[in-house]
Amino acid sequence: MAEESSQATMATISIKDHGLPDDTHNLYDVTFCTDEIHTLLAQSPGPLHQWLLETTQQQRTSNSSAAAPVVVGLDVEWRPNFSRNMDNPIATLQLCVGNRCVIFQLIHSPSIPQSLFDFLRSKDYVFAGVGIDGDVEKLLEDYGLKVANVVDLRQLAASKLGVKELKNAGLKQLAKEVLGKEIAKPKRVQMSRWDNPWLTPVQVQYACIDAFLSCKIGESLMAAAEAGSGGA
Repeated sequence: MAEESSQATMATISIKDHGLPDDTHNLYDVTFCTDEIHTLLAQSPGPLHQWLLETTQQQRTSNSSAAAPVVVGLDVEWRPNFSRNMDNPIATLQLCVGNRCVIFQLIHSPSIPQSLFDFLRSKDYVFAGVGIDGDVEKLLEDYGLKVANVVDLRQLAASKLGVKELKNAGLKQLAKEVLGKEIAKPKRVQMSRWDNPWLTPVQVQYACIDAFLSCKIGESLMAAAEAGSGGA
């Protein structure tokens, strides 16, 4: 955790597109400072199911049954609503565990695998995000996806750092306060067409970083909270 937010450094971010010859998924490597995030972009249930299967198997191998829930960064994106009467459905769901991220194009997938329903309901994971209550409510309304175990990073940061103003912080401010990293969040990407049939590398990078930072901020704050309460 960053000791002083003034010591925050600007994060270097880049993306490598593997350019798979497939119309259902693609792979990217997103670099955030010294971290390389292996990222799957999927718009069909098969690749997502495989990612979830591999993730579950890895966690079962590396964690004992007594271990605390694994932190998963969660975020969603949808086409911006430009009028009061618009209510566009979620277009993408991003999940990040460690240095593995998936961006699932819910809006274009012909179906949702049962493994995603099971993963989001599992007590083995805690899903972390900024304003996550609104995201999980919309996931339930739009797709019937229920997320069982969530933590709002704003509330956790405000409590752990003793700064009540962080209850209204965004991901950019939390990354600075908790990780000591300055990030750019371009409005042109944030407000872009997330319902496009195929996301651009710039969109993939943006979506990946949001989920990755949610995961890392959650890990940092929860580890500090556990240490403060006398945990291992």
